[in-house]
Amino acid sequence: MTPGSPPLALAIGSLALAGGADPHLEVTGSVDASPSATTPVVARLIGHRLELQAEVTVEGLVWSCSIPLLASRWGGPRLAPPSGEYRCELRDAHGTVIPTSGSTPPVTETLVPGLFVIAATSTSAGVTVEFSAPLDEAERGAAQQARLEAAYRSSTPEPLPAVFFESFYGQIASCNPLAIDREFAARRPDVLRYWSVADASVVVPPGSIALIEGSAEWWRVRGSARLLVVNDWLRKRFRARRFQTVLQTWHGTPLKRIALSRRGLRPRAAVATLLERFRWDILLAQNRYSTRIFRTAYAYLNPTWEEGYPRNDSLLSPDAPARAAALRAALGIPNAATVVMYAPTWRDDRPDEVDQLDVAAFARELGPDYTVLIRGHSRSLRGGSDVHASNVLDVTSYPDVSDLFLVADSLVTDYSSVMFDYTVTGKPLYFYTPDLDRYRDELRGFYFDLLEVSPGPVVQSAAELVELLRDPDATSATYADRYSTWRARFNTRDDGHASARVVDRLLERGALG
Repeated sequence: MTPGSPPLALAIGSLALAGGADPHLEVTGSVDASPSATTPVVARLIGHRLELQAEVTVEGLVWSCSIPLLASRWGGPRLAPPSGEYRCELRDAHGTVIPTSGSTPPVTETLVPGLFVIAATSTSAGVTVEFSAPLDEAERGAAQQARLEAAYRSSTPEPLPAVFFESFYGQIASCNPLAIDREFAARRPDVLRYWSVADASVVVPPGSIALIEGSAEWWRVRGSARLLVVNDWLRKRFRARRFQTVLQTWHGTPLKRIALSRRGLRPRAAVATLLERFRWDILLAQNRYSTRIFRTAYAYLNPTWEEGYPRNDSLLSPDAPARAAALRAALGIPNAATVVMYAPTWRDDRPDEVDQLDVAAFARELGPDYTVLIRGHSRSLRGGSDVHASNVLDVTSYPDVSDLFLVADSLVTDYSSVMFDYTVTGKPLYFYTPDLDRYRDELRGFYFDLLEVSPGPVVQSAAELVELLRDPDATSATYADRYSTWRARFNTRDDGHASARVVDRLLERGALG
């Protein structure tokens, strides 16, 4: 092969599913007979936030591998891959990607019960594998979902003394619903707890039952559970029963405008917003400020409970230091490292773009004594790609952001609601806002002037941010009064007992019958 020329393409001849309850993808192909042909050593299936890989065996002119399709993430159980498209990639001993080409259609749509539906397509550019939720033939597709929804809407189910939880549309079991789940588990272990999940890649809390969204069982429980606890919209597929109580916990105190107060709101979106608020019986607010915003933004008239955020209870629990130390070790963060967490919000016009800061360059400037965690918004969880760089750890897919708050020595954000949660810890907070004018004046808009009241410095230069982070004591001293005022305004009910108060009120209300 001529120096500098690309390696020869390797043919992928077949893919086959094997392994039953521990599925593998058996991949075989041929190696070019040319003496200059490149030999593959590893094969990968590459998705947005997960890579599955296996070593390649070469015998003569045939190569093969068996890629395991279940993987452990963040030290948890081995689970199915998140739904989405994965490209098949081969690399040589130097880590160089070898071009591939597909030959025959390898895998038709196949259900692996309880794990996923897998399909693969083969083109001249290679092979693409797609995973989706493990719905059977009677549940899969628009026609079957329409049938199940019609049955759900017309049914008159018996009330089920259970709680149906959903967080961020089933993409992750986290946030306020998770904290309320843990409170129910401790106090009422007799109560059935179900979690709506987008697919089998989502870890649910111990003792709870996962329901794949769209499955027949999901429709049944959603229509019969007495209590539903959600942190985002239920959407038009929900029909309330008289015996049901919906607790909308929401997922953050807002700086940026939401719902009816958003800039450029279209009539159809306004109607959807007004219909959605009728689905909530109770709305949870972190503070008095949020209550006022929610009532205006959603034209909301039902009860609002100002009890603080259950998700912040863990930040004040007695075992918080021990959990922080254990997580640092599990993440492989050196004991002496200073941890900076970067958690920006999403952009309406670029929802999959997370890294506004260029954390790779940012981490290099900070130096080897720092570890930078990057945490994307939940809306970027199934899109975008993880950042891979020295002293950088992409924790967008880590289940519980509150754990990460315990690990972080300081937080950098922009307009995300994490600003209202992180101050519960008392640790330094910084704002990196290179697009402040556009975001505030054109894209989204604010409810208050961040520059006037921010509990930490607001900067538009990464170099300035690096200098400030190197002297956190000076930042804390400079912003001490603002920080205290901020906490008095937004965190008065974040005292470590919000979950208990919420569950008390639900039980007093008779939400479980």
